[in-house]
Amino acid sequence: MTVLVTGFEPFAGDPANPSGDVLPLLAEVWTGPQPLVTAVLPVVFGAAGDRLAALVAAHEPLLVVALGLAGGRPGVTPERIAVNLDDARIPDNAGARPCDLPVVAGAPAAYFSTLPVKAATAALRGAGVPADLSHTAGSFICNHVFFRLQHLLAGSGVRSGFVHVPSTAEVALPDLARGLVAMLRAVLDHDGPDLPAVGGIVD
Repeated sequence: MTVLVTGFEPFAGDPANPSGDVLPLLAEVWTGPQPLVTAVLPVVFGAAGDRLAALVAAHEPLLVVALGLAGGRPGVTPERIAVNLDDARIPDNAGARPCDLPVVAGAPAAYFSTLPVKAATAALRGAGVPADLSHTAGSFICNHVFFRLQHLLAGSGVRSGFVHVPSTAEVALPDLARGLVAMLRAVLDHDGPDLPAVGGIVD
């Protein structure tokens, strides 16, 4: 049973995206024992979720974590809630800019992450990486993929969720990879209810 971690290609004219750029480093420092599969998703509504669904079908992972960039945040932020809304402030890489549309027509208004997000946040901090719990993944491609993932795996027993990473000005890629390993290991090892900690950001 594999661990699947995805990131994104660059978008909005930027030459890099740390959510995708960190994946080779993550693969280098991953020690298992579960095999790690990584992939870069397109920043395109529809296609990103389709690509992720194909990866899940091909690898049958026991854990799926999708990464995305939140450049204005100072640390890594595990996301708690995906909402059924596409509302793009900027166009995606195919030029699409949906407004007030559902991610999946007829699906629930929202899904919670099935990761122990508070334990994940604590593990990142324990590895010396700045982190906080987030209560909003926005309404662009990150939330789109997060919602598609949770809808796809609802009721399956497969743990899944989304984690935003900051720019490399805030956390260098080697440090990010190290923190993500600690987070993934904590999620895999966690059993029972999440940590009884209060907190989280909404921006």
